Amino acid sequence: MDIPFSLAGRTALIAGASSGFGARFAELFAAAGARVVLGARRTDRTAELADKINASGGQAMAVPLDVTDEASIIACYDAAEATFGTVDSIVANAGVAATGRSTDVPADRLQALLDTNFKGVYLVAREGAKRLIASGSREKENGRIVIIGSITSRLTGEGDSAYAASKAGVTHLGRNLAREWVRMGVNVNTIHPGYIPTEIQGDWYQTPGGEAQIAGFHRRRLQDIESLDPMMLYFSSDASRMVTGSDIIVDDGQSL
Repeated sequence: MDIPFSLAGRTALIAGASSGFGARFAELFAAAGARVVLGARRTDRTAELADKINASGGQAMAVPLDVTDEASIIACYDAAEATFGTVDSIVANAGVAATGRSTDVPADRLQALLDTNFKGVYLVAREGAKRLIASGSREKENGRIVIIGSITSRLTGEGDSAYAASKAGVTHLGRNLAREWVRMGVNVNTIHPGYIPTEIQGDWYQTPGGEAQIAGFHRRRLQDIESLDPMMLYFSSDASRMVTGSDIIVDDGQSL
């Protein structure tokens, strides 16, 4: 695994670490030297991943985390601090989809999506910032928060309006939080991945519709999950000390 930026000495909290992006980021951050806290509701998966990381010489712990529940978020940070110290690299990654035409998506599914994709990002970032500021981040300039957006926030289409709007919302949230904490040594940046095959899409890309979508990309291919590694490490490391309020597209040219 290529490690362009070191996270040695850092404690990282990955929200939504049980699969997909989150699981990848957990292994990546551990390989880069961070102490990694794996937060998710599916603790059986995060426990297995933490065991794998620890067996490979890393430092990881699995902690229950429901990003829609502030008490769960506080308990997760408490557990992280008790074992590894202050969390200074935070990845707000947890997300769900509510596919279907907007006229068909039930209100309860819409609410669940907004609770996870927007409220969850807000609460995870806010709790992390509170603790960083209390620990002296203004002087240390060590706070790093990375929000996982999506290129759908810049596009229009059918079947993912609520998801796309939630990602557009957290993009603007990220810039506002960056502005609010700019003098507190807490940097907030957003990465917009393109279409990458993960568990959330199921077998879509093996269907005729999915194959047609891939054929419509300029490079006629899906993006590799590893393509996010350099930017994730950069935004989470000391190297990005003077970068905050950015939102960066990493999508293999899919949105061009």
